Amino acid sequence: MDEMKWVLLAILVFTVLAFIILITRVKINFDYFHDNDDDHLLVTVKAWGGLLKYKMDVPVIKVDDNSPAIVAKKKTKTGPQETLKKEETTQIDNKDILNSIHDFREILTHIVGLHKIIREFLKKVTICNITWHTMVGVGDAAATAVITGALWAAKGGVIGMLSQYMKLTERPIVTITPSFQQPISSTSFTCILQIRVGHAILAGIKLVKYWKGGWPHFKLKPRSAISSENSNSVKK
Repeated sequence: MDEMKWVLLAILVFTVLAFIILITRVKINFDYFHDNDDDHLLVTVKAWGGLLKYKMDVPVIKVDDNSPAIVAKKKTKTGPQETLKKEETTQIDNKDILNSIHDFREILTHIVGLHKIIREFLKKVTICNITWHTMVGVGDAAATAVITGALWAAKGGVIGMLSQYMKLTERPIVTITPSFQQPISSTSFTCILQIRVGHAILAGIKLVKYWKGGWPHFKLKPRSAISSENSNSVKK
């Protein structure tokens, strides 16, 4: 009888933990900044009020002098104290981009109704605190005015697409400041995504359920960090 009580207690504890995990809301903060040749991307994933925390910091994205490729220096941190977990420098060239496109097509051919699954998942995602500021100028007033108009149209299209696929809870703050006197290219973009773990698990189950045709043949392989000697060729 005592053994039955322990079994029931274990089942109860497991059920409670599973329920807590399923209803857990994960918050993802995106913070991107671009200023002429400098780029910076910060992605922070938090749950349970920051008790679980993962941060990916890409502070440097530069062009390699010796090849038609870009070099990204990335840091990852975990935990409430943001303990440094890994720091690496990777190189991305046109072959990597082509392989990524090939791998995406492979996934499309193996999952029936992928677009529908993605749409249903994104409808469960809440997006808020969107701020998007841009300053642009090419040194010519007429050309700058044309570019400014095109950017307004592009930003409107992006915001419209986000509101169509996700739950947009707040009005985005969007600005474009033309610089008619001097060439400049600067933009900053921040937003917060929120999703429950249960919705993500359900989407994963659907991907497995509608998978067909065996395992795809991916071309993009994990690449190790480039050496410090190669990284010295990055433009300063």
